[in-house]
Amino acid sequence: MERRRHGVGLTGFASMPVAGPAALAAAELDVLDRIRDLLAGKPIALLTGAGLSTDSGIPDYRGPDSAPRSPMTYQEFVGDPANRQRYWARNHIGWSHLRQAHPNEGHRAAAELERRGLLTGLITQNVDRLHQEAGSFNVVDLHGRFDQVVCLECRRTYSRRLLAGMLEELNPGFLEAASATGLVEMAPDADSTVEDQALIGGFVVAVCPACGGTLKPDFVYFGENVPKERVERSYSMVDEAGALLVAGSSLTVMSGLRFVRHAAKEGKPVVIINRGDTRGDDRATIKLDAGVSEALAWLSVELPGL
Repeated sequence: MERRRHGVGLTGFASMPVAGPAALAAAELDVLDRIRDLLAGKPIALLTGAGLSTDSGIPDYRGPDSAPRSPMTYQEFVGDPANRQRYWARNHIGWSHLRQAHPNEGHRAAAELERRGLLTGLITQNVDRLHQEAGSFNVVDLHGRFDQVVCLECRRTYSRRLLAGMLEELNPGFLEAASATGLVEMAPDADSTVEDQALIGGFVVAVCPACGGTLKPDFVYFGENVPKERVERSYSMVDEAGALLVAGSSLTVMSGLRFVRHAAKEGKPVVIINRGDTRGDDRATIKLDAGVSEALAWLSVELPGL
């Protein structure tokens, strides 16, 4: 299978074109009819993953066209200054692109489902905050948010935009030099792949303006646990729902899969819409392999009110 390359220059953000619900195949529409009938009259808990944001130009981790990646773990980040230098250099490049992403029709469809009163809430594994930008309010950012950083010593938080200014002052000309290396491989958490190790080795890392402590993106790394209050709030959304709809998640990590297992255990229908297999397919009442944005847009129009 040919790999889709997510590359962007520093002059703009590469968004993926979205064809809309009309692009859905007849077989996909048949399954959507079944999904509509199954979900009709039931309040829905919506769980979204990286597959929903690919139409905004943000690559996913495990989609059918994605190359395997090994994101930095929490232990690697806190345990080695060189790892933090490499991470923040790559993140500085990634942030300059990811902050230019905009919601796609899937995000807008999720907001419309909420506006119509069809959702008990929205649980997202994404850190890009595009759901909120599209107009969703009752959202659990399960894995945190990329637009904020936290000090590991004093626990103060700062906007990622403020940190970007600090990093630009500490590393004048860095982004321009990175741009000269060509395309940058992106990841959903604003990480990027840069081959120029000399460029990375000269990067100066910012520290907490208040205490001089270590700054970390305010999202959950691999090797970290999702905060308990987020998990409990998410379970409440599923408990209040009559069905669980999963959109754009491979459910590879337990942070999302647990809600599928919980809903199935409680006898609630589970609908999964995703390109490619997921770890929750064996518990799905209906599984649709289709474009997530197009399918959500169709449901936001076709689902009847409660």
